Amino acid sequence: MNILLVEDEPRVADFVSRGLKGEGFSVTIVPDGETALEFLKQTTFDIVLLDVILPGICGKDVCRNMRAKKDYTPVMMLTALNEVHDRVAGLNIGADDYLSKPFDFEELIARIHALIRRSRYTQDSSDYTNIQTCGRIVFDRQSFIVTVDGTAVELSDKEREILSMFMINEGKVLARERILNSVWGANSDPLTNVIDVYVGRLRKKLKLSKQELKNIRGVGYRFSSPEPTAQNCTSQAIDLIPSDCTSPDYDAPKQDEPKNAQPTSEELRNKILNE
Repeated sequence: MNILLVEDEPRVADFVSRGLKGEGFSVTIVPDGETALEFLKQTTFDIVLLDVILPGICGKDVCRNMRAKKDYTPVMMLTALNEVHDRVAGLNIGADDYLSKPFDFEELIARIHALIRRSRYTQDSSDYTNIQTCGRIVFDRQSFIVTVDGTAVELSDKEREILSMFMINEGKVLARERILNSVWGANSDPLTNVIDVYVGRLRKKLKLSKQELKNIRGVGYRFSSPEPTAQNCTSQAIDLIPSDCTSPDYDAPKQDEPKNAQPTSEELRNKILNE
């Protein structure tokens, strides 16, 4: 499970990060709102823990920006502001939960798990269409049929789940921890290279290049929509004779008669002798 922690106080960020990692979460720390928005463009996170008071762009504006761009990653606001109107304002702009500082770490973990459950329910709802399409790959989530260029491809249940995650998050980096948690229900990888094995199978079965399903070293994988197969080009001979010149009555234009050539010196000599 991949968490983005947006906190400008190093001591608080370090404390929360160490605690979350001890619970099996993967944590990325950023110190300000602008950096958080840049990370959210490139990487998919399961939850954002967002401090309200930040240098530059404040936490509320970060959340507002996310929702404006249709990024519905669950957001939990962390703040020392404990007034009711502050909490209401945060929730009204799109935050999913609000936790006041100082907080009990067990309560933080419990709220995170509640957001995870809620998020999974949303993903299983009608927010996603039954037909997923990325380039030449089509996945019918209702019939569980995957086709590439119109040809059905046999995939296992786990392979289909991973493919669906990649297609939903096309163009974004999916952390290994998130794939493991969503597909196997694990927060850590006891099998070391299980994700790499399944990705290798998907590449082979779906005929994907390493650029279309790219390994981002130390992070995870990014899936890019494979381009449709190019149509075969058939060369056509160029007919140099106009179509109206193919009749048997057609007479090709005659070449110009050569101009009278100048007599050679030998011819002049013979002419003179014969006169």
